[in-house]
Amino acid sequence: MPPKMMPFEEALTFFQTCLPTLVEKESVPLASALGKVLAEDIVSPINVPPAANSAMDGYALNIDQASEHADTKQTPFQVSQRIPAGHAPSPLVTGTVARIFTGAEIPLGANAVIMQEEVRVNSDDTISLLRLPSANENIRPKGQDVASGQSILHSGQHLNAMDIGLLASIGINRVTIFKPLQVGILTTGDELIAPGTPLQDGQIYNSNGPMLQGLLTQSGYQVIDVTHCLDDKAATESVLQNLANKVDIILSSGGVSVGEEDYVKDAIERNGTINLWKVAMKPGKPIVIAKVFNTPLIGLPGNPSSTLVTYHWLANAALRRASGQAIQRPKPIPVKASFSRNKTISRDEFLRVSIQNGQAKPHPQQSSGALLPACESDGYLHIPAGFEINQEDSYDFYPFSTF
Repeated sequence: MPPKMMPFEEALTFFQTCLPTLVEKESVPLASALGKVLAEDIVSPINVPPAANSAMDGYALNIDQASEHADTKQTPFQVSQRIPAGHAPSPLVTGTVARIFTGAEIPLGANAVIMQEEVRVNSDDTISLLRLPSANENIRPKGQDVASGQSILHSGQHLNAMDIGLLASIGINRVTIFKPLQVGILTTGDELIAPGTPLQDGQIYNSNGPMLQGLLTQSGYQVIDVTHCLDDKAATESVLQNLANKVDIILSSGGVSVGEEDYVKDAIERNGTINLWKVAMKPGKPIVIAKVFNTPLIGLPGNPSSTLVTYHWLANAALRRASGQAIQRPKPIPVKASFSRNKTISRDEFLRVSIQNGQAKPHPQQSSGALLPACESDGYLHIPAGFEINQEDSYDFYPFSTF
């Protein structure tokens, strides 16, 4: 009796939790941390900005003192100091104003900044206010961006350029990150040949190897080896053992179904353990998560579209976990269907769709062997198992960019 297919949602949870973190930590200079996975929570040791500063070029003043004058427009105010950015101010002299520039620290005793366009400069170098500003106007308060003691970044975050800037703003020049996950890719099949080689009868070009390498590199993983193996029992076992000796995890495509030429699953059963095989999803039913030669392995189906869908939804979750990243499901966007379908299927389905006039339009080709539909679509429309599709009803849409 064939093994029962695991429901998609159950499988997704399994892939999100089945692996431990497989990589070590290291301290690197901030300049080398872009694209890496943060391995520590970051708490700011300082306020940003460290002191209240001016948001405008203008004049710092005390509005309580200024309001004592019956007619501020006619009252001249002495300019008692000039405060460029980067220079510490003196306390504001009572009854005066201070010339101040954007980013400069507010002097003690001042509680507002009036823009230079809203004053009149008199011939004796005094100024008159054209209006009275409100309290704290044009002042950026101390700690406005980041407060001392505030938790700003968390272990498991993929560091982007904005994160690097934020770390620099609190004075950090080194961070602890997880080393990049090292992955080996295995593709299988007598019919597959490398692009650039003349096709013979019965052959097709190997698209899964380059696609998986691109997906892994795009996600920040380190691809150590990309190997293709013919449909041979001894060769498959030898290649798997070689990959297991030099990578953190193996990602394969093909060879995990029930055909007589599917030798990856057979090699795993002889040299390891299978933890999951077959998920109730379309495309992508035959998918394996296992350990072979003491190294984790994720075995994806061989059809290119099935490879892509299972990588996006399942392998990606396990790889994130193994690399120390925080696990989070992509956020769906509710989108109405532009079509109806009365037929239901027993598996969760991921239709490649384009968004046109605010509705999801399926690509006419949904074959598990076709890659062009993904290139001509915007993302996946998720149809849960057992659901009909009713035009104008909303379903969860996931842009490719969210994976």
